[in-house]
Amino acid sequence: MGPTDLEPIRAGLLAERDRLREEIGEAIVAPGQMTYGSQAAAASQVFAQQRDLALRDRAEAQLVLVDEALARFDAGTFGRCVRCGGPIARDRLEALPWAARCIECQRLAATER
Repeated sequence: MGPTDLEPIRAGLLAERDRLREEIGEAIVAPGQMTYGSQAAAASQVFAQQRDLALRDRAEAQLVLVDEALARFDAGTFGRCVRCGGPIARDRLEALPWAARCIECQRLAATER
């Protein structure tokens, strides 16, 4: 794969980075002061806040993967497995442009956990 073949993937990574940064930057609203009789409402607010925090954590982790993929682009190593150095299948990169490993090395990494 040449650099021009990868340009649509790079553009997708840049768009994903912008989307994730925007998502992370959105404010999480703290629950208001609880009054008598509003425990259910407060519990709903706390649940929503916890959900939003979990989604933000996931977005931050995803942003790290996207930034690492863009760094591999800059280093000229994008599309090569970080473990074995072999090529990562184009279909894999199109589906998961932040993929750092070929499918076989990813399987090995998953079994090592």
